[in-house]
Amino acid sequence: MSAPDFAMTIATGSILGATITQPSPTLLMGALALLSLFAIQWAIAFLRRRSEAFSQCIDNQPVLLMAGSTILHENLHQANLTENDLMGKLREANACNFDQVLAVVFETTGDISVLHSTSDTPVDPRLLQNVRDADRLSSP
Repeated sequence: MSAPDFAMTIATGSILGATITQPSPTLLMGALALLSLFAIQWAIAFLRRRSEAFSQCIDNQPVLLMAGSTILHENLHQANLTENDLMGKLREANACNFDQVLAVVFETTGDISVLHSTSDTPVDPRLLQNVRDADRLSSP
């Protein structure tokens, strides 16, 4: 779920809750507020698809947390994660040792992706497009 989607979910719940439980705002006002909210979400989604500059202002950039077996502590700090959070995600991804890790990315959605392999297969550069510090991965 993206940040605008999350905000939309919270706002929709708030409007519905206020409309249903209180005499003011009226049901019509609540419906208009929801309609406005959906129109704003549609406009934001449209602008994100059409404008790279707008998309960069709205969306977070994925961040590289591990380059191979090297933990990038400054990126962990920027993502407000601890090394324990990272270790938990590595275990969840069935990485048995650091030598299996090709890259770990903190995604724009807040998820952590672990790219791992038991062979020397390089990571396709398209997978790391727009990932901050992706250049820190060693080239084959």
